[in-house]
Amino acid sequence: MLQTVGEMDGDNQTGAFEFLLVGLLEKPEQQQILFWMFLSMYLVTVVGNVLIILAIGSDSRLHTPMYFFLVNLSFTDLFFVTNTIPKMLVNLQSQNKAISYTGCLTQLYFLVSLVALDNLILAAMAYDRYVAICRPLCYTTAMSPGLCILLLALCWVFSVLYGLIHTLLLTRVTFCASRKIHHIFCEMYILLRLACSSIQVNHTVLIATGCFIFLIPFGFMIVSYTWIVRTILRIPSASRKYKAFSTCASHLAVVSLFYGTLCMVYLQPLHTYSMKDLVATVMYAVVTPMMNPFIYSLRNKDMHGALGKLFLGKAFQKLT
Repeated sequence: MLQTVGEMDGDNQTGAFEFLLVGLLEKPEQQQILFWMFLSMYLVTVVGNVLIILAIGSDSRLHTPMYFFLVNLSFTDLFFVTNTIPKMLVNLQSQNKAISYTGCLTQLYFLVSLVALDNLILAAMAYDRYVAICRPLCYTTAMSPGLCILLLALCWVFSVLYGLIHTLLLTRVTFCASRKIHHIFCEMYILLRLACSSIQVNHTVLIATGCFIFLIPFGFMIVSYTWIVRTILRIPSASRKYKAFSTCASHLAVVSLFYGTLCMVYLQPLHTYSMKDLVATVMYAVVTPMMNPFIYSLRNKDMHGALGKLFLGKAFQKLT
């Protein structure tokens, strides 16, 4: 039985307290369509990112800083979709759509942490492209293996702390008797809208830490690409200009997709959160991780070669 607000005030809301993940649509026939759609997207995401990881790992020519960060981005996307989609698929096929209080906060912690990690890795990749194009003579020393590992470690530390801060703050919130979450997973804005106690602290910390974790790296990426564009425009040869731009075009496309969907959701007041924003949340939670492998491999000759080598082995080497 769901506890009332008064009973939960002296409790930490664990125990029997549950949320109901009712999803985006409630009609059975609509849920079946969503099930097969999200299952397909999940399988494509898993296969695509695993192939990226295996291809880069098996080809020594791709053991460079850019692909080091790309492998970690693929790992992050794999964990990200596995944190949300399997539970959603179970809910779409089941009458019991409950998720425990602890389970919901655990899902939220990994969701928040992995979004932050995705963002920070993209910033590290922007720095890699800046050094490669604007400071090519310094690339070997500026992007040494030690520095790459340090950058990745900092990305992990900041993202883990970011997720921990917001999850712990959410444990202080008292939730109303209405426990329905009209979403496919436990999402921060949705949970805050279910609160009966004050969420002023949560909202303030969300804005402050969001500026640090998201806006500062985004600003850094804008500055990096400003210098990259200026450097490319100074290159006299048209073919060299194209080659230089093509090395960062994939990263720029992923950054645009990631921040475009993220801004649609979070750059607005909490009380205006609507169904349109739920669709945008699904975009960054499901579509972006699925698209990343395609964006990075579609026009990348090195990735084509690594994938061919992975599938065909020596036969591909003879063909090339």
